[in-house]
Amino acid sequence: MRTLPTGMQAHLDTGTTTLAWCWRVVAQDGAVLGFTDHDRDLAFDGTTYRAETGFTGSALTAELGLAVGNLTADGALQADALTEADIIAGKWDDADIKIWLVNWQDVGQRVLMTSGSLGEVERADNAFSAEVRGLAHRWQQKRGRVYGATCDATLGDARCGVDLSASANRGTGTVSGASGMVFEASGLSGFAGAWFARGLLTFTSGAATGRGFKVVAFSAGATATVVLQESPVHPIAVGDTFAVTAGCDKRFETCRTKFANGINFRGFPHMPGDGYAVLYPDSEAENTGTSRYGQF
Repeated sequence: MRTLPTGMQAHLDTGTTTLAWCWRVVAQDGAVLGFTDHDRDLAFDGTTYRAETGFTGSALTAELGLAVGNLTADGALQADALTEADIIAGKWDDADIKIWLVNWQDVGQRVLMTSGSLGEVERADNAFSAEVRGLAHRWQQKRGRVYGATCDATLGDARCGVDLSASANRGTGTVSGASGMVFEASGLSGFAGAWFARGLLTFTSGAATGRGFKVVAFSAGATATVVLQESPVHPIAVGDTFAVTAGCDKRFETCRTKFANGINFRGFPHMPGDGYAVLYPDSEAENTGTSRYGQF
């Protein structure tokens, strides 16, 4: 049950209201944006809610249960607010959001209607549309450990223990030729095979400075070839520099042989696989006590 601030109930009781919606969005990096459907800017609690963004919101509904609502926010892409590059780069994914109903004549008369996070953000024709998810949707996400044959630690974290800052696990290079998500680079000739496949690459100069990308494939040589999981929003150019860390496919054999880290492996490589669910005896099993999936 919501408690209305002093004066707001009286304002509503008049039957002639001056109300507006205000949305406050906080990105994972702490950046804050404010939007309103009013025709002029509003400000409270240190945030200015901009009116010139062409912002609109769908009807706000509340339902019993844990279902994700169908609330959306739509608006124009503005240089001083949301940019297409930031949306593509995922800056606003899972951003926290608060939605206020405000008396625009007296912003002290306001009530928080709902809180949640941004889900899928789509863009088209220089505009954006963002799905808004309620707090209950987090109960639908996996929590805790998932038991499986592969490791569930993140390479380099405290549970893993591998030092990604060590020279054996980290390299630096310079782009010598680029085309979309594939480029050639110098400076990595000391690394063998697919050492950086599944690793993380971060640009240290150029238009994509500070952006991190998953490495899908890596082939070593005097000139290495790097394939990223996605094309950078800002094109890669010859001369751009980067740092890249080793990757791991989460298998016990890789942990033991590539990183000499088998003691910290966080998976269960000896768990029975799906084959045991369809285990059946055959003529060979009758004689040896085994089947094509192992001993029974």
